Amino acid sequence: MTPTAVPDVPAMQREVRLAARTEGELTARHFTLAEVPVPEPGPGQVLVRTRVMAVTAAMRTQMTGAPLPMPSFVPGQALWGSAVGEVVAAPGGGFAPGEIVHHPYGWREFAVVDAELLRRLAPDALPTPAAHLSQGATAWGALTRAVEVRPGDTVFVTGAAGGVGSLAGQLARRLGAGRVVGSTGSERKAARLRAELGYDDTIVRGAGPIDRQLRRAAPDGIDVLLDTVGGEQLTAALASARPDARFALVGALATQLGGDGGAVAPVELDAGLIITRRVALRGFGLYAHPDLPQEWTKEFGQGLRDGSLVFPHALLKGIEQAPRALCELTQGRHIGAVLVEL
Repeated sequence: MTPTAVPDVPAMQREVRLAARTEGELTARHFTLAEVPVPEPGPGQVLVRTRVMAVTAAMRTQMTGAPLPMPSFVPGQALWGSAVGEVVAAPGGGFAPGEIVHHPYGWREFAVVDAELLRRLAPDALPTPAAHLSQGATAWGALTRAVEVRPGDTVFVTGAAGGVGSLAGQLARRLGAGRVVGSTGSERKAARLRAELGYDDTIVRGAGPIDRQLRRAAPDGIDVLLDTVGGEQLTAALASARPDARFALVGALATQLGGDGGAVAPVELDAGLIITRRVALRGFGLYAHPDLPQEWTKEFGQGLRDGSLVFPHALLKGIEQAPRALCELTQGRHIGAVLVEL
C-alpha cells in the first residue's frame, strides 16, 4: 500500500468502549459501540484512520482490572490496542497524509496519536498491512534470543494455535529444530498444526494427562519450551526437560482466557529438577526489545514472499465486529492472529 490522497474526514466516528469490568465469560454485553466526533490533532500529534486492528488474549485481562505491566481498560472509555492505519493529517510535520503507520489505538475508526508513538511502515515490507499485526515478533525473539534454538533441538510450544504459537512452529523448523511439538485445545486445530504449521506432533488439552501425551510426542525429552500457557503444561514440560534445556515464558493463557481472565498464573515447579537438569527459565516480553519489530518484519517479509512462512489469521470486517472477535478469541474459535478490518 502506497501513500495516496486521503478522502474527506467525516465529522463523526465510531469507537468500542468497555461497558463494565468483566467477570466470568466474556460476552457482547461487556462492550458498547459509541458514535463520537472525530478528534483534531494538536501540536506534535497525527490524525490516523484505522484500517485494521488486532485483538489479543492480554486484552481479556485488561478488562478485569487485574494488576498488569500495562494500564487496564476503563469502563465507559474506548479500548485500545495494536493497529495499522493511514495518516490523515499531521499538522506538526514528520508524517505525510496517506502514509501507512502502526499505532497503539485500535478499537476506534480515527485516532489522534502523539507522533513519537507511531511507527512508519514501508509500503512493500509485507504483502498486506494486516501482516504487520502478527505476533511473530514475540515468537521470533523468544526463539532466537531467549532460548536460541539450535539444529536438532526438540522444541515444545504451548498454545500452538494462537497468534504466537501458529508462527513459532514454523520458525522453530526454520531455525533447524529436529522435532517440534505443539499443544492446542482440539483435534481439529491439532490436524492443521501438523499439516500446515510446522508441527511434527501435537498434544490436545483434555485428551489425557499432558505429561503422558508429551512423553509420547517427545520420548527423548525436550530441549526448548516456548510457553504461552503456563499451568500444568509448564509442569509437564519441566518433567520432560533434557539437561541444559532452555524455557522461554511469554504468556499465561491458562488464566488469561479462564473465567476470571486473571493475570496471575501460579504453578508448582520441582526445584530439584530445575537444578539437577540445569534448566534455564527466562521470561520474554517484546516491550523490552524495541529493535525486534524491524528485524522480524524483514524475516517475515522474506518468508511470506518465498512461501516458506504463512500467516494464519482470522479477519472480521467492521468495527462493530471487534467485540465478537475478542469473544471468539477467548473461546478458542480461531487459529493464529485475530484481526478486525475497519
